Amino acid sequence: MSDGPWTDVTNYVRLRYEVLEDRDGWLRFRLETEGGRTQQATVHVLPDADGTSWAEISSAVGWADKIDLRRLLELAGSSDVGGAAVVDGVALIKRTVPLGKLDVRHDFARPLESLVAQADALERQLAGSDEF
Repeated sequence: MSDGPWTDVTNYVRLRYEVLEDRDGWLRFRLETEGGRTQQATVHVLPDADGTSWAEISSAVGWADKIDLRRLLELAGSSDVGGAAVVDGVALIKRTVPLGKLDVRHDFARPLESLVAQADALERQLAGSDEF
């Protein structure tokens, strides 16, 4: 996807954050958080069967084999996070936002900042580190 709301999202990320990886339909980047900490996040486009596209935002919490996954699920379940998952051995939290009539600042930036703050707090609590 190379036009419209997805382009707005990728331009927003590229202008504001350190991009670590950039592939077609997928970006991994680093944001600064509280206390000199940083947090990695990814965003990628998810085409839907009916033609509506979504952006999935995710942020790492820690290595899955080094944190209490049950506790992660309990904590993620009590917040506005869309879900928790393990991908390539990394535990993460994620949420999706529709790309239809996206207002980048309201519909993408606010959920991104909220998710990243939650992931950083969970990483600090569950992993006791700032690896991601």
